Amino acid sequence: MEKPSSYCDFVASLEHDNVHRIYHDTQYGFPIDTDDELFCRLILEINQAGLSWTTILNKQENFRKAYSNFDVRKVAQYGEMEVERLLADGGIIRNKLKINAAIHNANKIVELQNTHGSFKNWLNHHHPLPLTEWVKLFKKTFKFTGGEITNEFLMSAGYLPGAHIDGCLIYHQVLKVKPIWNNEK
Repeated sequence: MEKPSSYCDFVASLEHDNVHRIYHDTQYGFPIDTDDELFCRLILEINQAGLSWTTILNKQENFRKAYSNFDVRKVAQYGEMEVERLLADGGIIRNKLKINAAIHNANKIVELQNTHGSFKNWLNHHHPLPLTEWVKLFKKTFKFTGGEITNEFLMSAGYLPGAHIDGCLIYHQVLKVKPIWNNEK
């Protein structure tokens, strides 16, 4: 079987209740309005590194419970007891580097909220940047954010185009909610 040329092509043949189809049709490429949900997407993208996206999608509700519903300020306060709890949680990815990155990144987002009003404002302030500049900025600001993680985070949150192909029905839904890459600055 030929490899699909895009995520849109990949999900086209899947049942409507498939985790990939649900994600593609309801989340991927749509703008995210809250800092907690932006943090959620960043943590999921970081945890996907070296694993399949299917694994992450199947565990996303477990991540939500384990990381205090992705409440940035709560996660920023996590200490050793919470790290140990997360390392023992079989419902998530038990990787100490990724767990520590989540806590570190929550603290960085709190700093960005204090200086820019919100994580979203900070992202909007830097938009538009070419991907190479986004990657430099993310590597300087966050932990565990290389090129692929930064690209997927920004594309999946509506900051970079490319989440959907032009012929995809969802592409036109995304355009209706005005992702930032499609807005004039």
